[in-house]
Amino acid sequence: MTGKIAFQGEPGAYSHQACRLKHPEMEAVPCRTFEDVFEQVRSEQADLAMLPIENSTFGRVADIHHLLPGSGLHILDEAFVRVHINLLALPGVELADITHAMSHTMLLGQCRAFLKQHGIHRVTGADTAGSAREVAQRGEPSLAALASELAGEIYGLNVLARHIEDEGTNTTRFLVMGREPDKSRRGVHGMMTSFLFRVRNIPAALYKAMGGFATNGVNMVKLESYMVDGSFTATQFFAEIEGHPEDDNVARALEELRYFTSYLNILGTYPADPARR
Repeated sequence: MTGKIAFQGEPGAYSHQACRLKHPEMEAVPCRTFEDVFEQVRSEQADLAMLPIENSTFGRVADIHHLLPGSGLHILDEAFVRVHINLLALPGVELADITHAMSHTMLLGQCRAFLKQHGIHRVTGADTAGSAREVAQRGEPSLAALASELAGEIYGLNVLARHIEDEGTNTTRFLVMGREPDKSRRGVHGMMTSFLFRVRNIPAALYKAMGGFATNGVNMVKLESYMVDGSFTATQFFAEIEGHPEDDNVARALEELRYFTSYLNILGTYPADPARR
């Protein structure tokens, strides 16, 4: 597939890396906000959107869950990206020259052991790729950035140390979204279905709504709740299951779910990423 894929962040961000990994043939378009990413696709300035939805260390990306229902887009694919953190510096600089490292506060927190070992002070930056760009612009030999190798490539920085994160399994899951749904069966690792729903205001509604998935043998891999419009009484659920809506057992489970819900929105059916296995 050729065309453009939009992502939130600066060039060299981990979302940019996800675009490179999943769709290297497409032009990656950086956007300031998640809303801008959605608008790029809705207005047909981009063909796809690459959006982070959860991280294995820090959990879900809350903004995305609130933006998904009104985005008008559909989930077409998913991508699991290992977050490798690297120490980037100006050409010719050695590790012993570095006294300060700049990055997003989350990445700084993930490299405590390495920074402490080398006596490097932490400097909070707006984001990862932006910190790499700032290090390149400042031209200070003692200042490094914590970011992706892609950021180093883009901003002309050298990698002084690779994969310095404390947690060796840190992974971010991304969703690939587009204007039109794709309900075809594709991929070799099975299908996933994501949807939003709100239960009716009756006793044990959630328990009854979930019963259909259990009795029909449908594996629900995610169920998360969050408030709607700041209300303590209106709760929306984001759920993900293994299977396709046209599978007999999934169809029966969704039929039971509809009986106990006041709102159901299937966000997409897409091939499972190999990292799930």
